[in-house]
Amino acid sequence: MKRSPWNLVFIAASLAGFAFASVSTHDFVQHLDRQVHSITCSFLPGLATPAMGESGCQVTLMSPYSSVFRTWLWGGLPISLPAMAVFAFLAFRGIDLLVNQAPTARAPRVFLVAAAALPAVTSLVMGYIAMNVLDAACKLCIGIYVSSFVALVAAVLEWRTAPSAAALGQEPEGEDANPARSHAVSVGQGVGFVLIPTLLYGIIAPDQTEIVQSCGELAGLEAPAGVMVPLDQNAGAKAAVEVLDPMCPACRAFEGRLEASGLGPQVNRSMVLFPLDHCNWNVGQALHPGACVVSEAVLCAGDRARDVLSWSYAHQAEIKDVATAAAGPEKEGEPAKERNARVDAAVTDHVSKAFPDLKACIGTPAVKKKLGDALRWASRSQLPVTTPQLYIEGRKLCDEDTDLGMDFALSRLLSSAAATPSKEATP
Repeated sequence: MKRSPWNLVFIAASLAGFAFASVSTHDFVQHLDRQVHSITCSFLPGLATPAMGESGCQVTLMSPYSSVFRTWLWGGLPISLPAMAVFAFLAFRGIDLLVNQAPTARAPRVFLVAAAALPAVTSLVMGYIAMNVLDAACKLCIGIYVSSFVALVAAVLEWRTAPSAAALGQEPEGEDANPARSHAVSVGQGVGFVLIPTLLYGIIAPDQTEIVQSCGELAGLEAPAGVMVPLDQNAGAKAAVEVLDPMCPACRAFEGRLEASGLGPQVNRSMVLFPLDHCNWNVGQALHPGACVVSEAVLCAGDRARDVLSWSYAHQAEIKDVATAAAGPEKEGEPAKERNARVDAAVTDHVSKAFPDLKACIGTPAVKKKLGDALRWASRSQLPVTTPQLYIEGRKLCDEDTDLGMDFALSRLLSSAAATPSKEATP
């Protein structure tokens, strides 16, 4: 009896999904040394050169949704690893159906549809998160989504087009003779495919506990009044100081990861504004134009400082566009002071549209002094010229642990602070 070609399509889609998930897992595992590595972001990963920098795949990989069990393992368990196992299992079942099962066998075909539905449903969930939460398009992820749906459609067509033994006047045999037992065995196989590599990963993943607690402490220098601005109101939580730039994309991403981790209520943060802009003498050039004005707006806001900060995070792209348009093309011989003043005026007008009551305060000597005090305190404390920085009761969260390893490292610092609190800067 001639076999349907849909099983071959199913096997091909499963192998494609396995390939995409494998490359994604490889990219994730590279970061277990806590360094920055290139990311593959291509529909043909084997033919593309991995690249550094911001991309949809980079955003997705560094997001809180790329792995699970993040407080147990540094970086967590990448969800692409069980995805690899599921696709390998689907390919195995497809090959088994092709080689060992009769063309009329119904039980293995029904199971094939049920098994293929798992990655398809997962793809729907992850695709929604990517588009609506992360606003990022990851080519590797899209490859997995397409492979999942092709496999599901092929499985359904394989099931629907295969003739049944009853229709041919034959008695059920093989797995069809006891479908309940057949499905139970298949489920056990699937669990084994996923469980074994998952357990092996948990066993061989490096333990970073000692490293994440060895990145230094914040000097206990008294900060002038107004330098440390309350960011959280979590009574009984561990005191923390966050050094940030309201126009820093990494700070915005860190805020999102902290919120998603569920560890936010365990810290009571005060922020120190450290704009990487022309007003900061620690930087050679304005890395984030407009950050000085936005920092002043945060300081002017008083009890609403967090609202202004959240607004700046949500509108970083448009504030950057305003600053870029105001700066215009660089003119030969134009003093940097004039260009900076033009940018500051444009950004001030933009911020004032959202917070009209702050316009009279932004740019005044009083708020400039307050921001200058924060920068001088950061210099005296010998803080690195980078953002974000987080100190839990004086102990620093390593720069390498502000993305993938944040949940693991922060949970260890919180536990350590509970046992042996470190020195804390005095607000």
